[in-house]
Amino acid sequence: MIEIKVPARICFYGDHQDYLGLPVIAGTIDRFINLRATQNPNREYLLKLLDLNEETSISLDDDLKAIRPDDYFRSVMSVLKQQGFQFDKGYDIEISGNIPVNAGLSSSSALVVAWIRFLVATQGKSEEISDYQIGRWAYEAEVLFFDQPGGLMDQYTIAQKGLIYIDTKSGESTRLNAHLGKLLVAESGVPKKTLEVLKNARVYQQRTIDAVTKAHPEFKLEHATVEDYEKYVELVPEELQGYWYAAIYNYHITLEAKKELLKPSPDVQVLGDLMNQHQIILQNEIKNTPLKMVEMMDAARDAGAIGTKIIGSGGGGCMVAMVPDDMEEKVIQTFLSKGAKAVYAVELTS
Repeated sequence: MIEIKVPARICFYGDHQDYLGLPVIAGTIDRFINLRATQNPNREYLLKLLDLNEETSISLDDDLKAIRPDDYFRSVMSVLKQQGFQFDKGYDIEISGNIPVNAGLSSSSALVVAWIRFLVATQGKSEEISDYQIGRWAYEAEVLFFDQPGGLMDQYTIAQKGLIYIDTKSGESTRLNAHLGKLLVAESGVPKKTLEVLKNARVYQQRTIDAVTKAHPEFKLEHATVEDYEKYVELVPEELQGYWYAAIYNYHITLEAKKELLKPSPDVQVLGDLMNQHQIILQNEIKNTPLKMVEMMDAARDAGAIGTKIIGSGGGGCMVAMVPDDMEEKVIQTFLSKGAKAVYAVELTS
């Protein structure tokens, strides 16, 4: 029997930055996709999606040439076949989990990473393949294969686990001090609009950068400072200036958070303030936070939360709150009273 357990992820700093080649800070939490597989005598993978009460199968003789959008099972197989993998033993596979779907905790990427780890295990290569490589293959199968607008943060974070700073240009990761205090996840009940939000934010931010580099070809976003916002803002069309602000200041916030999280004892008040600054930019400039969620987070901060932000690309889904131990229950009840569907404590995994 093969058993795989893969965590969800939260981006704490750097949302809507990875597709610009800028860094992010993200971590994995104790919500999981679970995969259990037993070999069968047939040339097929029989997949039972227990939470959805669905069943499907993939023939090992499938040529993988007609893969429908978002069929990550087959896209993963296609990517791995290009790496020399051969699938010749059938398995009965059960998949379940407690990661809310389409809510910002990256359930899809967790599923992709779990599927890759399973297929690697069937080849007897679990000890040979690095977590970094697992993340790379997941990014190829989920984003590049379908030409989707997202970056690599989800896949790299989930594969490598822990709290990490990711240089999204090189893919290199730096482990950080995972002391963020008590964390709560609140499910808003507002459906996410992942691809729509991602596509708009990516296109608009890229246009702002193009406007600057057209006039100043020497400009490099990764070398930008907060002073560059005012220096170049007049080059950006007025309707896109908020996205220029977001690109510059979210980058600065991420670097400040990294600096704090590299300390032996990070200051959670500083980290909470940076989280709140990040959220203000997301809701006012990127415009990825529905009013209902803004009201929930405002109320949570009034109830004692140190920092709050939307999780994932936005448009709906989950929120995270940093809270003092003695304020946990009050913040939970505040989220619920404002309409949150569920609220629960989570811990960073390693």
